[in-house]
Amino acid sequence: MIKVFVLFFLTLSLHANVLQDAIDQAKEGSKLELPAGVYEGNIVIDKPLIIDGKNQKAVIKGDGNGTVITIKSPFVTLKNLSIIHSGAEHERVDAAISLNKVHHCAVINCHLEDVLFGIDLQETDESNVSNNFITSKPFSLGLRGDAIRLWYSNDNTLQNNHITKARDFVVWYSHGNLIEKNYAEFGRYSLHFMYTGKNIVKDNEFTHNSVGIFFMYSQDTIATGNIIKNSLGTTGLGIGMKDCSNYTIKENKILYCARGLYIDRSPFEPDTTNDIEGNYILYNSEGIHFHSLSLHNKFIGNVIKGNIETVVNDSYNTKVTENIWDNNYWDDYEGFDKDGNGIGDTAHNLYYYADKLWLLNPNVKFFYGSPVISILNFLAKLAPISEPIKLLTDEHPKMKEGKVL
Repeated sequence: MIKVFVLFFLTLSLHANVLQDAIDQAKEGSKLELPAGVYEGNIVIDKPLIIDGKNQKAVIKGDGNGTVITIKSPFVTLKNLSIIHSGAEHERVDAAISLNKVHHCAVINCHLEDVLFGIDLQETDESNVSNNFITSKPFSLGLRGDAIRLWYSNDNTLQNNHITKARDFVVWYSHGNLIEKNYAEFGRYSLHFMYTGKNIVKDNEFTHNSVGIFFMYSQDTIATGNIIKNSLGTTGLGIGMKDCSNYTIKENKILYCARGLYIDRSPFEPDTTNDIEGNYILYNSEGIHFHSLSLHNKFIGNVIKGNIETVVNDSYNTKVTENIWDNNYWDDYEGFDKDGNGIGDTAHNLYYYADKLWLLNPNVKFFYGSPVISILNFLAKLAPISEPIKLLTDEHPKMKEGKVL
């Protein structure tokens, strides 16, 4: 049976850490219910406990030096707390909450503010981080900390977290995690994966970040049902894959980004493919951008519409024609459907005209979307100065885009 202890007090001494004393005196498996008030932070939890703030009016405040709450035991639950005022040292990874070499812990429905890093999981497995609000310190973007950071942490659930004005949400050397229904805005990397596998990324929404989701040196992952909007700037992209193999990128919506889908040497492992299916790639400056050798991706049933440049290949001899394209909707397809079966009677071929190379000049990109660019694109197709380069062939282009949102 869990024993419940309620802390009652009128004022907290500035010289005595009431909460730490209560933790030290509590028996393993106890539940501490905190009344409204401000509690001194920089606490360490080294036994299984539940700490419940009930309505987030219990505020645990760090002293501005180090991490506010350090968890060193499995089976610890923090919920309904406000946690504020960590240190500001990146070298120490000053955070609201640090979990180190533990398992079966939970951080639920907490409000994290004025903290460098939010929740730092190092070698932490089978834990739950859900329904939290996380924002960093008011620093410039690169100097903020990561809202959630996984390092060698496996089989965790991270869902329904709201992240704003932090730096990144990183998943490094971590496998088998479920990352679901999170919302992130005004950050750098909404999600950044490195050396990971078998993660599931679904139904998240990321807007006004530099990068939506970037997968690097990873494999065996599913990303489905995500919405990524307004990833802008020189590094702006919706979903990126570098050296990634055996991925499923399915039914995502990528809108209003500098580059919608970015593919760099993916798939990487021999005899593997990436299935890119049923996505909506809409109104981006570049719909799909290939960088370096990327073969054997399967683009099936996607809607590619309203992008200024549909597909871009920025590298010589990358053989992008060896990717598989079928049954996609292209808004620039110029064929007919005489038999009414919903599929174009002729293949959709996309060419890259040498005349358009000047569009890669960053200064000229300022005029993207203007009538001048539209006229020049039309003239390049009407009277190209050199033989165009084929980028792709879709043998069965769809005539209708279907329901988008």
